Amino acid sequence: MATTGRKLRVGLFFGGRSAEHHISLDSALAVMTHLDADKYDVVPIGISRTGTWLPGISPAALLASERVEGSEPKDQAVFASAVDSSDRSRFMLEHFAQALPVNHAIDVAFPVMHGAYGEDGALQGLLEMAGIPYVGCGVIGSALGMDKEKMKLIFHAIGLLVVDSVAYRRQRWQRSPETILDSVEKRLGYPCFVKPANCGSSIGVGKAYNRADLRTLIEAATEYDSKIVIEHAIDCRELECSVLGNCDPTVSVVGEVVTDHDFYDYHAKYLDDTSQINIPADIPEALATVIREQAIQAFLALDLSGLARVDFFLEKETDLLYINEVNTLPSFTPQCMYPRLCAVSGLSYTLLLDYLIELALERHADRRRNRTCL
Repeated sequence: MATTGRKLRVGLFFGGRSAEHHISLDSALAVMTHLDADKYDVVPIGISRTGTWLPGISPAALLASERVEGSEPKDQAVFASAVDSSDRSRFMLEHFAQALPVNHAIDVAFPVMHGAYGEDGALQGLLEMAGIPYVGCGVIGSALGMDKEKMKLIFHAIGLLVVDSVAYRRQRWQRSPETILDSVEKRLGYPCFVKPANCGSSIGVGKAYNRADLRTLIEAATEYDSKIVIEHAIDCRELECSVLGNCDPTVSVVGEVVTDHDFYDYHAKYLDDTSQINIPADIPEALATVIREQAIQAFLALDLSGLARVDFFLEKETDLLYINEVNTLPSFTPQCMYPRLCAVSGLSYTLLLDYLIELALERHADRRRNRTCL
């Protein structure tokens, strides 16, 4: 993409209606701070918790406004969720370009929106329709990377080992909860994990040790998603690696998360500092090689691009390796696992951001080769 010698304008999308809203603000602040000012002009585009688009607002300013109870910044809003739902999609597409500050049309979008409406393909679809290059996975890869049920089905289909699990729709739970509880106890037993199918950061995730726990956790998980995944719990080590690239991706060293919590839950990830990240993980090189190979398999099978973190379980009793999930838009502060794995593998945070933007432009150029009419 030619920019006639000027800096590349990077539209940084952050916030949104996801339960991971504030994590997105932290990630966006880190990205904004570390993008090379000699190469890029950053155009911040915040989205409030209620869906109001706020071009020009910084992550820090959005965070500050939301700390005031009941405050919702509106003066910079170009379009908001107050538009009738029947007209909202048409309205957003017609006015998408107006969501950018005057004279700041963007050359590439950098979504840093974790969870629903930003990591699940929704925003990516809007950017595709607007013809704007963007960092990260495409529509289908983003959607599959969010849906824990569909993701596991694909992993199983390509021969990767996954922990046994079942999935149920919220409507079925509401109709016949006792039947579901009986079925889970018969197939999976205790302990087991309950997870919203389309959430990240362990939001809504809990570990059930008995029927009462299971009932409570399923009820809580259905508040976050219309589909829940219940998974057999194994005693394991948690290993992760970062994948970077498009058609020919590369993989970082393998890291390990060690926590004193019952599992690596939301509190352990974001609210205390007792958990440890060991990079590289203390594992045999042969195992690390298998993990990297399987990470590439998963990345390509889900049609991912740009970046993803791939998480694995190593069962302590059997040494069996299970693939857990991919995260197509992992937390992006320099202290988080994805950029730390890249850094130990030789790619600094600033250079990582450069490469992600290059990959976005490369993927966009390739997609433009597709015929869109007869």
